[in-house]
Amino acid sequence: MIRCENVRKHFAVGDRKVEVLKGLDMEILTPGFYGVMGSSGSGKSTLLHLLAALDSPDSGTLEVSGQRIENLSERELTLFRRREIGIVFQQFNLIGTLTARENIELPGLLAGESGVWLAERSGELLERLGLTPRAEHRPDALSGGEQQRIAIARALLFAPRVLFADEPTGSLDSRSSEALWTLLAEIASEQEMTILMVTHELNAAEHCEQVYVLNDGVIRGSIETDGHDTSSIAARYQQLVG
Repeated sequence: MIRCENVRKHFAVGDRKVEVLKGLDMEILTPGFYGVMGSSGSGKSTLLHLLAALDSPDSGTLEVSGQRIENLSERELTLFRRREIGIVFQQFNLIGTLTARENIELPGLLAGESGVWLAERSGELLERLGLTPRAEHRPDALSGGEQQRIAIARALLFAPRVLFADEPTGSLDSRSSEALWTLLAEIASEQEMTILMVTHELNAAEHCEQVYVLNDGVIRGSIETDGHDTSSIAARYQQLVG
């Protein structure tokens, strides 16, 4: 589902070259809920943006949902993002003048999908995420947790095989965060989808099947979370980052 091989990425900061990813390797072969964990500035979001085809690497191989993406044209990348992947960010990125339903349907409207299909599909997603009573509310009338669930529904509109989540609970309280992590795990299981979430929160890692530890631009190892509580995950994390 996801494969990175010797991926490198740098950014220019003034006249300096800052290497963020330094020959990173990672492989996820089966559907499930996975995490990438690392401290602030470790390169988590950079990695996610590369995998989501929002940026390109300096070198290396990127494969997502069976497709090599590092050399695709801009048009090919647009089509790939639309049909194969979904993306959820920390900021909800909802349009304030649109209702919850309209925000979910917007990518399909821009892609030229029929109104009948969009209404049916958005209705399914609203029901699955427990938001049917909020369908005609605008974002300012929704809680943070509800807004993020709308953002997730929008990302699921085309039933992607892979969903990327970049610190999706960074703007939520602890109760809403726990509910969202549980929801993502359920979606991955129900739809046999690969969900990859970047996070720095140990409580989030506990909900994932496996957590890859990113430090100093490379994957240092992974943590199998089954049967492990937050304290044991934290201890293993510290072992990996040294």
